[in-house]
Amino acid sequence: MVDEYLGVEDELWPPWLRPLLRTSFFVQCKLHADSHKSECNMYCLDCIDRPLCSLCLSSHQHHRTIQIRRSSYHDVIRVSEIQKYMDITGVQTYIINSARIVFLNERPQPRPGKGVTNTCLVCHRSLLDSFAFCSLGCKLAGTSKSKMMELSVSDTSSITNNGTSFRPSTPPPTSVNYRTAKRRKGVPRRAPMGSLTVHF
Repeated sequence: MVDEYLGVEDELWPPWLRPLLRTSFFVQCKLHADSHKSECNMYCLDCIDRPLCSLCLSSHQHHRTIQIRRSSYHDVIRVSEIQKYMDITGVQTYIINSARIVFLNERPQPRPGKGVTNTCLVCHRSLLDSFAFCSLGCKLAGTSKSKMMELSVSDTSSITNNGTSFRPSTPPPTSVNYRTAKRRKGVPRRAPMGSLTVHF
C-alpha cells in the first residue's frame, strides 16, 4: 500500500526533479579537476546522474541539460529553462540580473516580517499574494498527498459548523495615523543659539 501511494505521488513530478533538488552544485568536477572550467553548474535531465561541468557537456550533446546559477548562496534556475520541462505555477519568481528565476530549494526565514499576509505553505517564507511556494522544493513537498491532507485538516479545523472561520480578520483602519499614535517625542525644538557669539 505504501509503495502504491509513493508511486502515484511520483507520477505527479518528472523523475529527475527529486535528484536535482538533492544535488550539490558549484563543486569541482571529479572528471575534469585539472581544468579551470571544472565548476559543476549543469545538470542532465536525461541521465539523472550527477552535476556536470562545461567540459562534461560534450558527452550530453543531444540530452536535455539545464544550467544552475547562484543567487545569495542559493541555487536558482532561469524560468525560461525550467518551464519547458515542468509546471512552475504557484512558485514565486524573482528577477535577478534582468533574468526571471526560481529557487531550487526552500529558504526559510527566522520569522515573517510585520504585515506579511502570504507565506510559503511549506517553509513559511513571506511571498507575494499570488504565490503559494517559495521554491521548486517547497512546491514538491507542498503538493505531496501527505502535505495536502495536513493542510486540509488544518483548514477544516478553523471552520465552524456554519462555515465561518475562527481566524481573525484584518482590523479596520483607524482614523489615528500610525506615526502619530507611536510618537516618542514632542515637537522638536532648536537649541538656543542667540546667546552664542563667535569672535574672530
